[in-house]
Amino acid sequence: MAIVLGPNRYGKAEVRLVRVTRDGDTHHLADLTVGIALAGDLAATHQRGDNSGVLPTDTMKNTVYAFAKEHGVAEPESFALRLARHFVADQAQVHTARVSVEAYGWDRLGPHSFQRQGSWTRTCTVTHGGDGTQVVTGITGLVLLNTTASEFHGYVTDRYTTLPETTDRILATAVDARWRHLTDAAPWDDSFRGARDALVAGFVDTYSYSLQQTLYAMGTRLLTDRPEIAEVRLTLPNKHHYPVDLAPFGQDNAGEVFLAGDRPYGLIEGTVTRDDAPPASAEWYL
Repeated sequence: MAIVLGPNRYGKAEVRLVRVTRDGDTHHLADLTVGIALAGDLAATHQRGDNSGVLPTDTMKNTVYAFAKEHGVAEPESFALRLARHFVADQAQVHTARVSVEAYGWDRLGPHSFQRQGSWTRTCTVTHGGDGTQVVTGITGLVLLNTTASEFHGYVTDRYTTLPETTDRILATAVDARWRHLTDAAPWDDSFRGARDALVAGFVDTYSYSLQQTLYAMGTRLLTDRPEIAEVRLTLPNKHHYPVDLAPFGQDNAGEVFLAGDRPYGLIEGTVTRDDAPPASAEWYL
């Protein structure tokens, strides 16, 4: 029996970076968490402990800070592209670099004062190597809720089914969406805002008979509105809201009082894609 080394990579995770750009009395703020993973000719360090081809992960961290100073941050995708291309070009043993970014938004309160935005976070992942460059943008923690215009009935039942059918329910979710761009050059901020708005519109404008239907409608709306995007992967937890039984108190509950459930919850996942989109150059949904 032969034992061989399978796919592998290594890097620096969760590098926290805050970059202040001082434009006179007006300051601009970028707040990121950056992850780096490198793959390539690294068998020697795994099999023999030979570190001659290993760039220390501490060096990767330092590169993030140095690039933030030298080049600025601007859009998360642009920053990730610059880092990924650097590691592949600078290190002959590195064949592929994957750089992921979480970007936290801040609303301006004054020339140098800011307030952290709500629950959602912007994300991006850039993979650069011999197979090309792939850019994936996303959003996580985007909480959406419709108080009506949602039904759920006609589903499979068996001897363990207790869930009653409904023609009027609250539909709520916390959207985790990632979308793959067709190119590695785009107006990233405009594209992100347009994609986020399309997802929200798809949720708001859909009369829902299932969260699966809503997922497909949201993905379809995004691809319709944003021609620069090849496909989108959506993960939608069903944030259940249970009507409270007020009968013991002599009160009716006509869809007014609910218990917001925490767990367990339904989890709906799916990918919506253009049928003519080129294939991905890397596993972008991990």
